[in-house]
Amino acid sequence: MPNIRPSSDLRNNYNEISDYCHTNREPVFLTKNGHGDLVVLSIEDYEKISDRLELYRLLDQGIKDETDGKVRPLDDAISQLREEIKNKAV
Repeated sequence: MPNIRPSSDLRNNYNEISDYCHTNREPVFLTKNGHGDLVVLSIEDYEKISDRLELYRLLDQGIKDETDGKVRPLDDAISQLREEIKNKAV
């Protein structure tokens, strides 16, 4: 069940909200005038969500590239990289 609290609790009970977020690894939803306003969560959980969204974005881009024909066999890519490295070493 989501933890929903009035926004005044952020000011009055900051440590309690912080402890809840870190201990339970869940966000706290804050309301303002009875309506949803903010979500508070630990930095660790925020970074985890951000990383997951970035992974989804990259996967989506990969699928789009494949659909658009912008991919090639791995062996071709490796051969090209080896050739570029070889040419830079000369």
